[in-house]
Amino acid sequence: MEPVTERDLRASFVNCSRGEARRLTLPRDFADTPWDDLDFLGWRDPRAPERAYLAAYPAAGRGGRLVGLALRAAPGGARGFTARSMCSLCLTTRTGGAVSLMTARRTGEAGRHGDSVGRYLCGDLDCSLYVRGRKRSVAGGELEESLPVAEKVARVRANLDAFLDAVTR
Repeated sequence: MEPVTERDLRASFVNCSRGEARRLTLPRDFADTPWDDLDFLGWRDPRAPERAYLAAYPAAGRGGRLVGLALRAAPGGARGFTARSMCSLCLTTRTGGAVSLMTARRTGEAGRHGDSVGRYLCGDLDCSLYVRGRKRSVAGGELEESLPVAEKVARVRANLDAFLDAVTR
């Protein structure tokens, strides 16, 4: 992912008001973001754990513009330490509640009527780091996969684009 400025990041949000985008809490380590290892920037709001944010450059359409989404995480996560859940972006399985249902209000008229799109995502939104082996789940429970990293990254991008399309169509 190409580095972004705070201003560009706040301006990218398509499913919340400008005021909400101005007030959102940036990631604690925003200045030290490992941009080369990311397919998207995702983070949970440290002041409000049910809020999460995701920003990405879609593969096609939208004029190459950064697209940001405000997300709402369902409370709780997976039941119990041994329950397995799968992230719909990176398709990795996690235990111990490390995958959360996150919903994004749709854009346009549908969003004004309360429509939203939900996906099960890695709770910390670090899919890019997991598929590259830069980060391991604290809870454990990951299943090893034989795909090369480049194919895992391509899969994350395709699933991310499908999610962005579902929210913005």
